[in-house]
Amino acid sequence: MEYTVQKLARLAGVSTRTLRYYDEIGILKPARMNTSGYRIYGQNEVDRLQQILFYRELGIELESIKNIMNTPGFDGTKALKDHREKLLEKRKQLDVLIENVNKTICLKEGRIEMTDQEKFEGFKKKMIEENEEKYGEEIRNKYGNETIDQSNAKLMNMTQDQYERFTKLEKQVIETLVEAFATGDPSSELAQKTADLHKQWLTYTWKEYSKEAHAGLAQMYVDDERFKSYYEKQPGMTEFLRDAIHIYTKK
Repeated sequence: MEYTVQKLARLAGVSTRTLRYYDEIGILKPARMNTSGYRIYGQNEVDRLQQILFYRELGIELESIKNIMNTPGFDGTKALKDHREKLLEKRKQLDVLIENVNKTICLKEGRIEMTDQEKFEGFKKKMIEENEEKYGEEIRNKYGNETIDQSNAKLMNMTQDQYERFTKLEKQVIETLVEAFATGDPSSELAQKTADLHKQWLTYTWKEYSKEAHAGLAQMYVDDERFKSYYEKQPGMTEFLRDAIHIYTKK
């Protein structure tokens, strides 16, 4: 079966503008143009669009999707299996949060008792699973499975107070980094305060702190774009943080 732009857009729940844009950037070309100059899409294009939308649902950028799908030997079946695994992981995350909400409702209604640790269990699990999905392979290769498993366990065992301080510290690191970056000096008092806050934040999940590991993590922030995007509130800010941490760890 063949589809015009309008029919395929209605079928897939996207706009015709989206399909035209996909054509422009080379991620989804029509099968042919008819005599009137209209784009015509066949079954292969329908299947490819489905793959694209699966990837988009997982939050992957279009340029990355294009590179993946245009790679010679791209296996559509394997890609679908990978999608399924990621969606199942998402469902597990949602199930944990839903269970947490249900327990909280029961608590509010006086039907059950709930420990402070249980109240935050869903959020902590979600944080761990998201970190594993984004950075798991890299950090496990660098630090080893045992170290990462211990770090995850330490996070899960945090009390409510510890968890609140942990998340507050994470925000403070960013806020202080922005102020320190304005000085342009990674050795400044503000920059060194940022590095110290970052150390404090790490100790909530690290079994033991080491200057070498701290400096190595700072370099990883610069080398890996996914880490870098978190700290790069302004161009050069991640490198500034690395330099500040390197100065801090050499004291």
